Amino acid sequence: RLNCTAATLLTGIGFTVATSFTDWDGISSEMDFIGLKNYQDLLKDDPFWLALQNTVFYAVVGVPLVIIFSIFLAHQINKKIRGRTIYRTLLFIPAITIPAAIGILWRWILNYQYGIFNWILEKLGFSRISWLGDVKYVRWAIILVVVWSMVSYYVIIMLAAMQGIDSSYYEAARLDGASSRQVFFKITLPMLTPMIFFSVIMVTIGILQIFDFIYLMVDRQTLSYTYSMSLVTYFYECAFNKSSMRGYGAAISVVLAAIIMVITMIQMVGKKYWVRSGE
Repeated sequence: RLNCTAATLLTGIGFTVATSFTDWDGISSEMDFIGLKNYQDLLKDDPFWLALQNTVFYAVVGVPLVIIFSIFLAHQINKKIRGRTIYRTLLFIPAITIPAAIGILWRWILNYQYGIFNWILEKLGFSRISWLGDVKYVRWAIILVVVWSMVSYYVIIMLAAMQGIDSSYYEAARLDGASSRQVFFKITLPMLTPMIFFSVIMVTIGILQIFDFIYLMVDRQTLSYTYSMSLVTYFYECAFNKSSMRGYGAAISVVLAAIIMVITMIQMVGKKYWVRSGE
């Protein structure tokens, strides 16, 4: 069964790469080979570069926020506080909620006319903000939802890693008179390094493939949709909404896969360097 899955995956990858060198429309049986034309067109395609810029923005801003909030929240609920089990349950709810439900929920929360955010702003004496309709705010709104939805899962991972740290380290630190801050930065954080690297890789891959929230939250007829599109969203528009551009869409997916592969390799090399330098 595993061999069949690997074979199917490799076949799909091979077909996508091959399609990226054609002008296939996804309907006809003819696939004319056009060489590197799709990739050459990408270099001159402004919407592609905008989608790439947006994707990089989501990753650069979103990844650190997810990791930082995950560590902070895991550290807080790892303490002996009342109702810790309830807090864990509440934090994990977004992780088990399907992206479609999250997107629809936040589209309502950020709605210009009756959204909770704008209602709070008005109560505080501020003007309403078009979170999903203004190009100045739409990407930050997407980041907010992405971080909120991803943090819960990585809080559980960080919490499990923290609880796996030998208590003798903390006991020795307390005997030496170390403060809580010193214990966190000298013991907890270094011991979490392997899990942090794993989380960074997984969060990066996840954010680079962001699609659901943009598609569900932002009105496709507005300018803000164009200015918030990720590479996956642009791939969808080219490959499915413009059926004559299936080959072009395949080229976009190949570029995205190459970007993810390169970033992952850089992170893996960085992990080895970090471990060696720590030794």
